[in-house]
Amino acid sequence: MKCTTEQGLMARMKIHKSFTATRKLSDNGMSHKCLHWSIAQHIAMVLLVLGLGTSTTLAQIRAYVANTGDSFTASGTVSVIDTATNTVVATIPVGPIPFAPIGIAITPDGTRVYVTNAGDPFDRASGTVAVIDTATNTVVATIPVGILPEAVAITPDGTRAYVANTASGTASVIDTATNIVVATVAGLLDPLGVAITPDGTRAYVTNENGHVLIIDIATNTVVTDIGVGAVPIGIAITPDGTRAYVADEANFAVSVIDTATNTVVAYIPDLAAFGVAITPDGTRAYVAGAASNTVSVIDTATNTVVATIPVGSLPLWVAITPAPRVPTSIEQCEHGGYLKFGPPAGPFKNQGQCVSYVEHH
Repeated sequence: MKCTTEQGLMARMKIHKSFTATRKLSDNGMSHKCLHWSIAQHIAMVLLVLGLGTSTTLAQIRAYVANTGDSFTASGTVSVIDTATNTVVATIPVGPIPFAPIGIAITPDGTRVYVTNAGDPFDRASGTVAVIDTATNTVVATIPVGILPEAVAITPDGTRAYVANTASGTASVIDTATNIVVATVAGLLDPLGVAITPDGTRAYVTNENGHVLIIDIATNTVVTDIGVGAVPIGIAITPDGTRAYVADEANFAVSVIDTATNTVVAYIPDLAAFGVAITPDGTRAYVAGAASNTVSVIDTATNTVVATIPVGSLPLWVAITPAPRVPTSIEQCEHGGYLKFGPPAGPFKNQGQCVSYVEHH
């Protein structure tokens, strides 16, 4: 029986409370294939993705948190955190019970949040994506997609959202201007995670069968198949677009893909791996290990683990704040704009300091 069947999902609802992260490196079988669902869908208030809004229409930076566990008693929700005060300023209902929401992504301009709602496993048409307007923190669209949508990623130009529909083996392509599915990419195999290259030409999709499939965004077709391990889940691409880091939770490892040749050029074993994120300068990859309650830090120059950090219970996903902005025009310093810039350019205490920096750089 496949992990993504409705029966499997419902059965794991009964056993998740007894789940313990004590798997060994030699473990195999269905426990690997089902871990991402048993954790992500059955533990209350799991912080799946931390999204930072960057729209100039927002007074402060916001973090949007998908609360998967809320969907067992009521509508699934997204919490909105004011990062200046670290307080929840809004709670947004986004999807129906029992499995919602899962994945979350924010458009580059910070105006919209896209949230996958896995929906009811007995209603094969209930998988949706909710779209949140960050100016009002309300849902402005609900988009039907495939069966059990999990991950979502948005192209760098903000025009398309790619949704991995785990149970239907497809990726839905959403036009963010109209919030309509404009294409469905078939031929995927239980897709779990998705990342898009910085140039916006390709989407890398992890699949539960141990492969990464590459979608050509121009044609929305699968063009490459890369074998990486047993159950790859998290995936992140370096800022320069040259490498993709793939977390394999079943093999306790990370595979490194050269995106020019689409071959695995490094394999980093013996670390718990679920979600992965890369620093803005591309020098470090941070890997959340649900089975070890740690975050591993990989030096991307050598592809070796340089630190292991104990964290809380069952860490799934990890996100890294963007690189500090620097002012490039005097206009950006005006009307309090200087407050947005950090090291190495600031922070600035007034517009004059900001203008002086621009004039001398």
